[in-house]
Amino acid sequence: MLIHNLFIETAKRFPNKTAVIEQSTNKEISYENLLIASLIIKKYFKNSKGRYIGLMIPPSSGCMIAMMSIIFAGKIPVLINYATGAINNSYYAQKKCTFKTIVTSKKLLEKLNLNPIPGMIFMEDIAKKVNIFDKLKTKLLVQMPESYIKKLVYQGNINDDLVVLFTSGSEKDPKAVQLSHKNFLHNIKAIQKILKVSKNDIFITNLPFFHVFGLTINFWLPIVLGSKIITTMNPLDYKVIVNSIKKYKVSVLVSTPTFFYGYLQRSVKGDFKSIRYAIAGADKLVHQIRDEYKKIHNIDLLEGYGTTETSPVISTNTPEYNKFGSVGKPLPGVKVKVVDLESGIELSNNKEGKILIKGDLVMKGYFNDIEETSFRLRDGWYDTGDMGLIDEDGFLFHKGRLKRFVKIAGEMISLVSVEDALNQILPDDTMCCAVEIPDPFKGAEIVAVVTTTDIKHKQLRKQLSKLLPQIAIPKKFYVVEDFPMATSGKINFRAVEEICRNVKMEEF
Repeated sequence: MLIHNLFIETAKRFPNKTAVIEQSTNKEISYENLLIASLIIKKYFKNSKGRYIGLMIPPSSGCMIAMMSIIFAGKIPVLINYATGAINNSYYAQKKCTFKTIVTSKKLLEKLNLNPIPGMIFMEDIAKKVNIFDKLKTKLLVQMPESYIKKLVYQGNINDDLVVLFTSGSEKDPKAVQLSHKNFLHNIKAIQKILKVSKNDIFITNLPFFHVFGLTINFWLPIVLGSKIITTMNPLDYKVIVNSIKKYKVSVLVSTPTFFYGYLQRSVKGDFKSIRYAIAGADKLVHQIRDEYKKIHNIDLLEGYGTTETSPVISTNTPEYNKFGSVGKPLPGVKVKVVDLESGIELSNNKEGKILIKGDLVMKGYFNDIEETSFRLRDGWYDTGDMGLIDEDGFLFHKGRLKRFVKIAGEMISLVSVEDALNQILPDDTMCCAVEIPDPFKGAEIVAVVTTTDIKHKQLRKQLSKLLPQIAIPKKFYVVEDFPMATSGKINFRAVEEICRNVKMEEF
């Protein structure tokens, strides 16, 4: 079954139910009207050259209609990050995936104060071409049986690409990840086996759709369930998101720890009383954030783990199986093994090594990059590039990116472990980050960047000496007001490293 066929079935089952509420206008769109609009717009993409079409629109009904129309037409949407250099990312995507057409929005370009580039077309212009005949004809068509409607749209293979997404690029240039219908269907079905989500749940688009976490959990999952989706345009507008959660009684909230921290700063007791599931992923969940959610909102913030290449969820804690510090147990149908870095031999419980993943959630590969694909995919196993261990109860513990380990004097030091130690010492409202910068004598050294001046350098080093080996204690400490962030909610480590190398900051 192709995933867009499931949407057709949902629209036929709940034609009058509200599918989307636009938070900015309070406009409601039913499942039937979402299907009608997607079928109408499909013809504008049917004859586009090539298989791929760029899509650069914030999470909205317009984005959903454009994405579904492109898929209905037998094309593959390439989702472009508009938040970290929209024009550069557009050129990069066009070149990487060899296409020209990018579907975007005039409002978005106006908001970003950007001029269009060759190949851009606008949803506003396409909408103006839709006439009353199109609407009436398609309204009649959707009254036909499901089997007839499915014949009007692309019918391919479950292994066909559904979308192309780009990795965050927080460590190196983004890679174009090919994700299939099978990949997303695995995640959607597996999540329903471990969480009691249903058509009665209400989701919110607090993560952009070019972020796989947002695309899977806040679009494909609810659209298949027949749930309601509340759209928000800006993931960094924490107050608007908090107000929307309260107003629309959102019940499922997934986000990154950094974004959860932002919601925490702009919420009061009672704002989140409708939440049934709150799940953090994409970065390390520190105990301060978890404790504050429990204290203020009486919410158990659950931590999960995933990657763009695994569509994305690999594992998650649940209300029934929850062990803080872990990223939960693997989803049904997901094989996880931890192997030795040098030999590749699978390790026993509680032994730390590299995390490998196998299952229907694993990507097809990186577009037009055989070398990187063969490096990451071997014998069906995806090499995550992450370090971790599995304990005796089957819980997975994520210990950080292999790239976030630093070799100093022959020892492998985890930057995540340095951050964990800092989080135990620093005030609860403080963020921190440890990065590696070159050292002419030792090859590398660790520096720490924090958002507070309330604690002094000598005092911090003394406290860290009780938690870390001497070699792992940062040699310098810098203060910043805010960290450079990606809209995915991750700290942009490359940008932090550049700041530490090139910009004079306050050292304390």
